[in-house]
Amino acid sequence: MSFSSSVKNELCRSDANGRCCMLSELAAAIRISGLIKAISPNEVYLKITTENAAFARRVFSLLKVLYGVNAEISVRRSKKLKKHVLYILVLTSSIGLMKILNDINITNINASKVGYLPYELDKKKRCCKKAYLKGAFLAAGSMSDPEKTYHLEIISHQNALAKEVNDLIAFFNLNAKVIKRKGYYVVYLKEGENIVDFLNIIGAHGALLELENVRIIKEMRNNVNRIVNCETANLQKTVDASIRQVDNIKYIRDNLGFDNLPENLRQIAELRLEYSDASLKELGEMLSPPLGKSGVNHRLRKLDEIAENTRSMKGEL
Repeated sequence: MSFSSSVKNELCRSDANGRCCMLSELAAAIRISGLIKAISPNEVYLKITTENAAFARRVFSLLKVLYGVNAEISVRRSKKLKKHVLYILVLTSSIGLMKILNDINITNINASKVGYLPYELDKKKRCCKKAYLKGAFLAAGSMSDPEKTYHLEIISHQNALAKEVNDLIAFFNLNAKVIKRKGYYVVYLKEGENIVDFLNIIGAHGALLELENVRIIKEMRNNVNRIVNCETANLQKTVDASIRQVDNIKYIRDNLGFDNLPENLRQIAELRLEYSDASLKELGEMLSPPLGKSGVNHRLRKLDEIAENTRSMKGEL
């Protein structure tokens, strides 16, 4: 089961907060995913198609509780390659559809168009606004596997409806955006923190905890990788520096001789040749008197300079 399906199944199991919230949830489901057509001047039908059985049951129950109507429901196999099971709910004028459409501000239905008036969400209670977003996600929402990426979107067939959802998300201080894709309008959230907050708003608390666990694990994994990469890079730098120092010291030994070096440089040169894998701290502790890392590094840099100057004079650069 995909992460989106598990979120929707959880939402469909949650209890409604009252009649106004139930109506807001149903309004979002019908406005965003419902196909409304006028068969004749006096006959209109509504069709909602979904691959999620829990959502189909949810809409059926909301219609039954709020309006006392039983939608016609059928099950078919999709004609697409994967042949998913489709659940189709149909409602007609003869069983009270016009009352429902008027309540959710869908009017002026004719053969060529359907009029979607604003749902006036600004006048709704906060719980109803949350319910509307919940219905919108159930109707046309999806979410990517958080193990791979953070992406949540709600698709609408009309720009006005997408803007309605986007404005409502913005009311809860989340940064959503709207794009057009293949003739549809997509409201989407990208950042993990925004998606966590959205799941909290619509009441998907189980999915929220699961997402948070994934985020924590991914963040820990990323931090470990950064530390390992940093330590690997530092180790490589140390190895490269040690190899360079040993090469330079051997060059000095073979071309100048250690007897021509100051005592402090001769000591560190001999130690570096004997303990090529030792750290600066370890080399410093071997000296008498002991020397700190910066002092050891300073002497080794002096040896590098002597080697480079000698090569330069011999024309070996």
